[in-house]
Amino acid sequence: MKHARHKMILDLIVNEVIATQEQLTQRLLEMRCPTTQATVSRDIRELGLHKTLDAASGLYRYAAPSDPIGASSRLNAIFREAVLACEHAQNLVVVKTMPGLASAAGAAIDALHHDDIVGTISGDDTVFVAMRNVAAAKKFALDIGNLIA
Repeated sequence: MKHARHKMILDLIVNEVIATQEQLTQRLLEMRCPTTQATVSRDIRELGLHKTLDAASGLYRYAAPSDPIGASSRLNAIFREAVLACEHAQNLVVVKTMPGLASAAGAAIDALHHDDIVGTISGDDTVFVAMRNVAAAKKFALDIGNLIA
């Protein structure tokens, strides 16, 4: 539900001038995704949205980070420093990290808002990433391997 709501929010702010949390909450309700202003506020923070001046209307509006991954340099730094290895097994991706850093790696993976990620579980030095299918898991593991190479 959260992932779908985040996707709706990103679609809305790209296609419409949304200036307030109240407008965003109302538009989500109209799209049959009822939510609270507090949840929208949290979503805005998690998505890294910011306000920018809309040249056409002269109004401030919400905008997504310029990097669709959400600060890929930070993600790359986390992975280079924390991740030791990555493998896939069926539709699961197992990410091995230095002790104590799996939570940071898991949060970075969650921040990707990748359509094929069903969920993540982070321990002390391991992150399990459940993917929608085997092909997605294989590709994701390869992508992470390239990041840490």
